[in-house]
Order: sequence, then C-alpha cells, then structure tokens
Amino acid sequence: MFITFEGPEGSGKTTQIRLLAEWLQNQGRSVVTTREPGGTRIGNGVRALLLDISHTEMTPRTETLLFNAARAQIVHEVIRPALEAGQVVLCDRFFDSTLAYQGYGYGQDRAELGRIIRYATGGLTPDLTIYLDVQPEVGLARKQAGSTQEWNRLDARAVAFHKAVQKGYEELIRAEPARWSVVDGDLPAQAVHGAVVALVASRLSVGVDLWIAEVLR
Repeated sequence: MFITFEGPEGSGKTTQIRLLAEWLQNQGRSVVTTREPGGTRIGNGVRALLLDISHTEMTPRTETLLFNAARAQIVHEVIRPALEAGQVVLCDRFFDSTLAYQGYGYGQDRAELGRIIRYATGGLTPDLTIYLDVQPEVGLARKQAGSTQEWNRLDARAVAFHKAVQKGYEELIRAEPARWSVVDGDLPAQAVHGAVVALVASRLSVGVDLWIAEVLR
C-alpha cells in the first residue's frame, strides 16, 4: 500500500509519518518511510539545490523539473521496489505537491505539469493521500518556532503564495475524493495520530479494536 501525506508547511507530516510507521510495525507490517524531494542519494542532492534559501533566482520551471527529477529517482529506487516486495510505503509529499505548489502557487499550466508528473512517476498513484489541514499562517509559525525543521526557500515566499497553494489542495481534494482523506491538523498530535490510524486501519482491514487499544494505551 502506498500512502502519501500532504499539507502546508508545518502541518505535522513528519511527526505523523513517524507515529504511523511505528503503529504499522507493531501490527507486523513491513514499512518504508521516505520524503520528497530526497529519499535517495541523487534526490538528496536535488533537495539541497531546491530548498537552499539563497537560490532566489530559480525559476518556477526549473523548480518543477528538479522536483520531478528527484521524484523519478525515488520511484525507481525506493517506492516501486518496496511496493513490489509487499511493503507499506509512507511518503512525505508526492506529485500532489507539484500540482499545488508549482501549479496553483505559481500558476503554471496544470495539464503540462500532469504530463511531466506522469513521465517522472510512470503513472504511479498513491492508494491513499492524507491531507493535514492547518491554515498556512499557523503552519509557518510552527515551523519558524521549531528547532529541528529547516526554513527553506519555499517557506520564505509570501503568505499569498501559501494561500494559493492551500486553495490548490482544496481543489485537488474535491476532484478526487476517493483517494484523499482530510485530518484536522490543529488537533493535538496524538489525536491526529488516532484519526490517521483509523483511516489506514480501515484500508488495511485492521480491526477497529486494535487501533483504539494502541491509541489509548
């Protein structure tokens, strides 16, 4: 099963992926966690280029191509092999981020982005995409206040950009409701985890009593 997490900066994706991976492992599942951009030696090199706050001259088109170059590598090297081996893959962002950020945020042609994405992924689509819903201002404030998360070139863009990205996510969710599930990211982390586990347990046919016991213990 391929599960991706999306949401504004500072929405708590990293924490929720870690908690979900632990829960799945406790259920006897083999789990691979990864992130975009990154997750491979090549992808991590691309990540450094993309997120370096000093690269202010980078154009939206360059950004799009770099994200999808890293994506092609992680699909080939990590995600497809893990899925073929029967593992659960949890990925912090995937192609929906390109549609939201580069499409709605920058206003690039979304049909053209779709063609680039299909080439990079070979048509791979998540089985479930969990959107952690927080207001952009809240997420950015969380990230600025944190000591472990990098403040990067995209974070530094104006709030209006992040609002446009949020609107993009909302439209993507409306267009494909069967794949997306929205979780209130303003809740305490353990409550968010409980909601995430409920979603995943239902997809994996894990008994509801099992995840309730895990969350409440």
